[in-house]
Amino acid sequence: MRHYETMFILKPTLVEEEIKSKIEFYKEVITKHHGVIETSLDMGMRNLAYEIKKHKRGYYYVAYFKAEPSMIVELERLYRINEDVLRFIVIKYESKKEVEAWHALVDRANKKPSHAKEKHEKTEHTHSHHTEEAESVGSHSE
Repeated sequence: MRHYETMFILKPTLVEEEIKSKIEFYKEVITKHHGVIETSLDMGMRNLAYEIKKHKRGYYYVAYFKAEPSMIVELERLYRINEDVLRFIVIKYESKKEVEAWHALVDRANKKPSHAKEKHEKTEHTHSHHTEEAESVGSHSE
């Protein structure tokens, strides 16, 4: 199996259930063709760099997966015939260096933002603690 990344952008006019349904559909296409989804990123609604089919926003979804090359033809065909897909791309990672980059992307996508959040909260706590100390020192000297 080869390593792939796919991203597609859905129309912003879809409701949440339709978006979830489309995402599940494409995930099933990959798994039904014996592909393995390593991880995915639901990037949500974002502004487009330029207007596509009169839309200024779109719902972005990225998946990192392993599959046989024959499955990609079917996946791209299904993207093309779906009017709700504004744009899509499938990237193949072939060389050893590219596969290593793919693994790094998967690892990064699997990391939870809580680590960065904890660091931010710790910084805020330290800052507020120093502020309280300064205020208490100032009130004692009066």
